Amino acid sequence: MNRRTTRAAVTATATQWLLSAWFLLPMIPVMLWAVARTWPAPLPLPSDWGFSGFLDALHDSATSAFGASLILGTLTAVLATPAGAMAAYALAYGHLRGHRSLSVLLIAPAFVPPFVIVMGLNVTLLRLHVPSLAGISLVLMVTAIPYTTFVMRSAFAGYDVTVEDEARMLGASTRAVLTRVRLPLLAPALATSAFLAFLVGWSDYIVTLLIGGGQFVTVPIRIAAAASGTGNEPVIAALSITAAAPPLLLLVTVGLLSRQRRRRRASANPVTHTPAYLTASGALR
Repeated sequence: MNRRTTRAAVTATATQWLLSAWFLLPMIPVMLWAVARTWPAPLPLPSDWGFSGFLDALHDSATSAFGASLILGTLTAVLATPAGAMAAYALAYGHLRGHRSLSVLLIAPAFVPPFVIVMGLNVTLLRLHVPSLAGISLVLMVTAIPYTTFVMRSAFAGYDVTVEDEARMLGASTRAVLTRVRLPLLAPALATSAFLAFLVGWSDYIVTLLIGGGQFVTVPIRIAAAASGTGNEPVIAALSITAAAPPLLLLVTVGLLSRQRRRRRASANPVTHTPAYLTASGALR
C-alpha cells in the first residue's frame, strides 16, 4: 500500500468518524431527557432519573402510533420501490423519446414542497371517498419515487446485461433470469431504494396530517402534539428515540446483509468469481 492509498484510507476513516459524531452528539441530550424526570436549567445533568417519559408515551397511544408509522413506511416502500425500478429500467433500456424530460418529471417531486403537492389533493381524495391510509400511501409513493428511481438508475448504469444473455445461453427461462440473475445482482440497490422509501413514509408529517385529517396518527404527529405543550420533554425525547430506532436498525441490517452477501459471492468461486446462478444447474433450477 503506497502513501497515497494510505492517506485516502485515513481520510475516509476520519470522515466516517466525523459524520458519526455529527449525528450522535445531538442525540446525547435527547437520550438524557428520555431517562430524566426533572432537569433544572443550571444543572449539567438531570437531577432525578426515571423512565416516566417512556411510560407516559405508552399511555399516550404511542404503540398505535408506532404501528401506524410502520404500516405507512412499509406500504410506501412496497409501492415506490418497484415503481422506481420499472421507471429506471425504462429510462436505461427503453430507448424512450424525450427520456431527459421524463427523468426531470420523475425527479420533480423531490424539489416540490410536500405542502404544495398535498394542497387540493386532500379535497379530491375526500370527494372520491378514498380511505386515509390508501390516499396517504399513494401520495407518499409519488414523493418517494424520485429517490427509488435515482438509486435504481445508478444501479442499471453499472449493470452488465450480458450476464443475462449468458444465463439464457445456458438454458435459463425468462423467469429464471429475473429471479436468479437480475434480482440477486440488483438486490443491494433494491434494498437501498426500499430503505429510502420507508424513510419517506416513516418520517412524513405534512402529508399524513393533511390527508389523514388527524385521524391517522403516526409517530411524527404524536411528537408534534407533545411538542406543542410545555413540560413534555421526557415524552418528546422518548418518542424521538422511538422514531429514530427502527430506521437505524433497518440501516444496520441492510448493511450487514449486503456485506455478508458480498463475502458469500466472493467465496463462491475465488478463481473466476462466477456466481452459482450462472452455472447450467443453477440457471435451470
